[in-house]
Parts: sequence; structure tokens; C-alpha cells
Amino acid sequence: MIRVARHLRRLLPGPADYSGLGRSWRRDLLAGLTVGIVALPLALGFGISSGAGAEAGLITAIVAGVVAAVFGGSHVQVSGPTGAMVVVLAPIVASHGLGAVAVVSLMAGVIVLAAGALRLGRAVSFIPWPVIEGFTLGIAVIIFLQQVPALTGPAPAASHGNAVLGAVTALLAADPGYLLWAAAAVVIVAACMLLLPRLHPAVPGSLIGIVVVTVLSLVLPTPLASIGTLPHSLPAPALPPLDLTTMSSLALPALTVAALAAIESLLSARVAASLADTGAYDPDRELVGQGLASVAAGLFGGMPATGAIARTAVNVRSGAATRLAAITHSVVLLLVVLVVAGPVGTIPLAALSGVLMVTAVRMVHAATVRSILRSTRADAVAFVITAIVTVSVDLIVAVVIGVVVAGVFALRGLSRATGVHREPIAGDPERGDDRIAIIRFDGPLFFAAADRVLDTVTGLGGVSVVILRMSQLELVDATGAHVLSEIVQRLEARGVTVLIKGVREGHTELFRTVGVLDALRDHRHLFDDLPAAIAHARSHVAREAASGG
Repeated sequence: MIRVARHLRRLLPGPADYSGLGRSWRRDLLAGLTVGIVALPLALGFGISSGAGAEAGLITAIVAGVVAAVFGGSHVQVSGPTGAMVVVLAPIVASHGLGAVAVVSLMAGVIVLAAGALRLGRAVSFIPWPVIEGFTLGIAVIIFLQQVPALTGPAPAASHGNAVLGAVTALLAADPGYLLWAAAAVVIVAACMLLLPRLHPAVPGSLIGIVVVTVLSLVLPTPLASIGTLPHSLPAPALPPLDLTTMSSLALPALTVAALAAIESLLSARVAASLADTGAYDPDRELVGQGLASVAAGLFGGMPATGAIARTAVNVRSGAATRLAAITHSVVLLLVVLVVAGPVGTIPLAALSGVLMVTAVRMVHAATVRSILRSTRADAVAFVITAIVTVSVDLIVAVVIGVVVAGVFALRGLSRATGVHREPIAGDPERGDDRIAIIRFDGPLFFAAADRVLDTVTGLGGVSVVILRMSQLELVDATGAHVLSEIVQRLEARGVTVLIKGVREGHTELFRTVGVLDALRDHRHLFDDLPAAIAHARSHVAREAASGG
């Protein structure tokens, strides 16, 4: 009970979260202002791209950003709408309608919150690096393709379940004139994002690009569609309709959203911890914070939130050291809603598409892709399969398949490390030694290597005694122990005496439970040292020879 209370207390905010605030508050405020400027076009763009609307993106960045900053497990994590979440939400909106977003946000938030309370935060460490990078590549491709419909006409084509098919369909039905204006807007925004930061890293290229395109669209008679009217304040919190039918139909989408929110947030927090010495992160508390953030966003009409790797990296590189920076980022966005919602509503959608396209391209690092493809065949296959399944099927399915593929290759490699060797008897040979086989086991013995070991040992011929050397056996599972029991039984059934030498202390109970030791003809056939086992084997061979004579 005391341990549970301590764990729950550790998941809650405390004074230690702001221990360095006296030294870093100026840097935190500046970092929060910088991230807020960077986050504005992303919040708008991801909200629109998800189908929930620009308003939902802003609400999520503001509300979830504050809640995750206060309750999360990282001092510098910045949370809000992300590209990966957009990829999952778009088909949910298309299938269940806009009203499903708030419900899914609440349900997913509760699931993530429960995962943190149950100490599941370390689970992300089981996802291999190639799978994570393949997942990221797939998300980047989908985000890029999702912007194509917004560039093809003032009324984008209906949302399609698959980003590739949706992009192709939109291009086939494109308005050439509109597409030309939209492409020009994308080029302007991309040029600002790529070139202006070279003058100074602090220059917000995306924001300047959006301003330039917006001014041009107001001055020139362009056909470009804009965001439209935005609210001048946050809506009052309200519980969305929660009936059993709706919740049951959204259970699987909510589980998918929760899994994605947990994975992306923990990965982002881990990246943040590696970028600067801002303190370790608590993965369980991070899940609790992200769960509460999604619940809060859903109550205000927003969308599920996750930790945002790009915004978190900007936060850290801008000098953030405490949670004040992420809180400031949300305050900056709130001021945008309260003060300049009108001008923001005139931003062309094509400009936001340009921001997201460049963001998608930046998510993929060519050096990382090359290093994975050149590493091992197993890692390259896991990377490629994860990326393909992400784009063509589903994000969570892609992660599961990627982990399974990586696991299969890992088990294959581990099974090959299982060694079964016949070794000679040391010292001067004696008559009858050719009738004794010493079999040494090396490495792990588990289910993946069981059949090979069984066939190798039971296939021995022309021997009267087999000594199984176990001292080098590192890992044994129940299947491996069962195979050893079967080996002993088969050999003894053929009249071959089996001696076992050097059972490790950690394996004794398993061998006794599974029946390895009971399969021996005599309990005295278990030895601690090899010379005694060899002497016993020679006595067996001698008695056999005398009997035959």
C-alpha cells in the first residue's frame, strides 16, 4: 500500500519541477515565445489536415500544451497536435464525423492515463530503432500527401481513407489555375523556411512565409481559399455526448489513438532528454500528463495531443530548462486567439500546406535512412516494411508488424547463437573412449533453437554414454528444458546412458519442474565436475565391454 501511495505521489506535480526557475526564467520565457511562433502554423495546419479544423488545432495546442507541461514527466516537452495524430484522426473524422474527435480524445486520454498509473511507460523501449525510423518515414509521406487535396481546388476533394489514393484522386480532378496559384504559395513558404533561417537561426521562416503569402493573397486577385473565421476566445468546457453505442463504435479508434499518443510522447521525451541536460524524464508520469492533456483538449472541443518532437527540439535549443517554457508557448497561442484571430483567419490554406510539406520533408533524415539500410539485413527489412505498412495500411499495425519482423530476425540470430558441440575427452585416450560423447551446450537454449538441438543430439550414433555439459548454457526457457528432457528420454530408450554435468543454480528448479532430472536413469548421473563424469562414463563402457565379452 505504501509503495502504491509513493508511486501515485511521484506521478503528481511538485515544487521540484521548478527548482531551477530562479536561474532560467528569462531563457524559459524567450524559449516559450519562440516555440509559440513556430507552433502557430503547425497547430493551424494539423487541425485543418485532420479534418477537425484550425480551431481544434489551436485549442489543442493551448489547453493540452499547458496540462501536459504541468503534469507531464519531462521538464521541456512541448505537446499539442502532431502530424502522426493527424494521420490517425483524418480517417476517424471521415468515418464517424467531426463529433467523434472530442469523444476519441476523452477515451484515448483515459487509456493513456491508466497506462501511466499502471507503470507501462518503459514499454516504448521495446520498439527497435529501425521500426521507429520506418514509422517516422511513413508518417512523413502521409503528411506530405495529405496536403495535395488542399492545393488542387478551392473545395478540396472528399477525404480518402488512404493518403496515396486521396492525393492521386485530387490531382486527377485538379483545377489547373488554382493548382498553379497554390503551388506558388507552397514555393514561397518553402523558400522562406529553408533560406531565412540561414541568415539567423532564430528567424521564424514558416511564420514569415505565411505572412508573405497572406499579404499577396489580399493584394492580388487570387482564388486561394483561406482558413476562415476563428473564435476570439476559448470555448467553455463541455462533456461531449457519451452513449454506449458511440463509445463502443469508437473503442478501437480510441485505442489506436492512445497507443500512438503514448509512443510518440515517450519517444519525444526521450529525444528531449538526450538533447540537453535538463533532467531525466519520468515515462510513467509523462503518460499521465499526456492522458490528462487529451482529456482536457476533448472537453474544450480539441483533438488528442502528443509530445511534439520538432517543437520540443526547438524549445530545448532555445534554452528552455523548466516547464515554464512550454506553458509560455501555450500562453502565446492563447494571445493569438484573443488578439489576432481575425487576421489569422485570412491565411490561405495553401500556405499552411506548404508549412506541413516542408515539415514532412524535414522529418526524414537521409543519413539515418542510409545508415539503417546499410546496417544489417534484418534492420533494413524491418525499416522498409514498417514504412510501407504505415503508408498503405495503418500506423499502429505498422508498429506491431515492424516489431514482429524485428523480433523474428532477433530470435533467428539468437537461435543461431545456440551452440551444440561434441568435444574430445581431454588427456590421454583410454580404450572405449570412442563410445563416449561429450556434448557441450553454449549460449541460449529456447524454443527457436529447440528442434535443431533435439535433432543434433539424438542423431548421435555409435555411443554408449553421452555427457551433456550444461555449464556454458546461459538462458533456458520451458521449451528448451523440455527438449533436454526429451533428449534424455530418447537416448535412454535406445540404451544410451546419459550423464548431466554442470547444471547452473538458476536452472535447477526449471529442470526439476519440467522433468529433465527425473528423466535420468539414476540420480547419481548428475555431476558437478567433468573429470568425475568422464570417470563414471568410462566405468559404464568398461562394464558394457566386459558383459559383451
